[in-house]
Amino acid sequence: MITACYVKSNSGPKTALPMSIVNNVDVIVIGAGNAGLAAASVAKEAGWSVLVVESRDAGGTCPIRGCVPKKVLVAAAEALDVINNAAGHGIEVSKPKLNWSALIEREQGFVEGVSESIEASLKRREIGYVKGHARFVDRHIVAVGDERYEGRKILVATGSTPRTLAIPGAEFLITSEHLLSSPELPESIVFIGGGVIAMELAHVLVRAGTKVTILERGERPLPALDADAVEHLVTHSEALGIKFLRNAVLTAVTKSDAGLVVQYEQAGVSHELIAEAVANTSGRVANIEGLGLDCAQVESDGNRVMLDEQGRSTSNPSIFFAGDVLPSTPQLSPLATREGRVVGRQIVGLDAAPLNYMANPSAVFTLPALAQVGRTEAMAKSEGLDFRVVENDMSTWRSARTYLEKTTYAKVLIENGSNRILGAHLLGHGSQETIHAFAFAIQHGLASESLADAAYAYPTFHSDLKYLL
Repeated sequence: MITACYVKSNSGPKTALPMSIVNNVDVIVIGAGNAGLAAASVAKEAGWSVLVVESRDAGGTCPIRGCVPKKVLVAAAEALDVINNAAGHGIEVSKPKLNWSALIEREQGFVEGVSESIEASLKRREIGYVKGHARFVDRHIVAVGDERYEGRKILVATGSTPRTLAIPGAEFLITSEHLLSSPELPESIVFIGGGVIAMELAHVLVRAGTKVTILERGERPLPALDADAVEHLVTHSEALGIKFLRNAVLTAVTKSDAGLVVQYEQAGVSHELIAEAVANTSGRVANIEGLGLDCAQVESDGNRVMLDEQGRSTSNPSIFFAGDVLPSTPQLSPLATREGRVVGRQIVGLDAAPLNYMANPSAVFTLPALAQVGRTEAMAKSEGLDFRVVENDMSTWRSARTYLEKTTYAKVLIENGSNRILGAHLLGHGSQETIHAFAFAIQHGLASESLADAAYAYPTFHSDLKYLL
């Protein structure tokens, strides 16, 4: 006999869900994003029956409403940047003008057909797929609408969702998803929170002619990244016209005839500014609301699920978590895919080497881009490591001057004695590509001389790598 888990109806009192089981599968995957799809593939290849449940669109955030469409906007900003710098190469051109609605139409073309293609792939591989909101009604049972599915193992890979702000006027805030789909370019915008999304979109919008302000409640934007590299990027961003308000706490947003009034405090003093749009970029949290984790006896602390080292619930080891829903790992789509594969192998009982999170590179696609891998200087100090810091401002180097780079900086952390690379933080100078050499070195424990002595095509940004060590 299965004990019913009670849920509250939208229009009435709590009612017990009917408990007939219509499907039994080996693995239920909740979420058809990078992590969920990777785990589903591993389980299917191992001969297990798999059901994937997705409440929105197959593919998840990255290809549909995140990094892929956002990169289309970044590419347009890069083109604008090149044209604006043409005179430095002796090229005479007129001032470029961005057709924002045409750009959004092009960007939306990258989204079209993605979900349908993924659904077709799942069907071809005989992986079950159900569209709808999944919620637990028992330790091993998931309800989707009126249907019930029981799984030996269940993976929660529901990703993340924008953090809600409990302030008066929160209903006036938009998200990055809105900016990626709206054909209207705002004349002015305030980003609440100076994270990766805010910085990337700020660099696109300011080049498109929008007046941009970033309101950051901490000492600096991008607080998880290397402080010195971030300050170089902030200085460059300010030169472009982006305004930063640091240690600023949003208190309310109201609507007036002039636009949206953003009220905030700095050092206990109240201020306000007016903008056409206000975007909530205060971060993302695990998307677990409405899953009914209590019905599955999964312990959680608000948005943080209690997990063991294998990503399993400590209170219900049949339920696993992977991807952006994890409470303490970077929210990066390639990392989510790798986590999904590892968890998938664990689910079906195969050996799975733990991920080396220090070897996972990432990039903030501002212009110039800020790329990083491994430890920050603050992190290495907190761990008590014995290391040296090699810093370089490359803006006067011939390679930088060739491409009219105005801001380019590198910081590399090298362990004394072993000469292992502990971390690398690169701004500009092909950073989003060059960072992979440092990631490879960290992954395989290579000494700095291994990178310095390697042969590189010349003249390239990679060929400058030896001077960064």
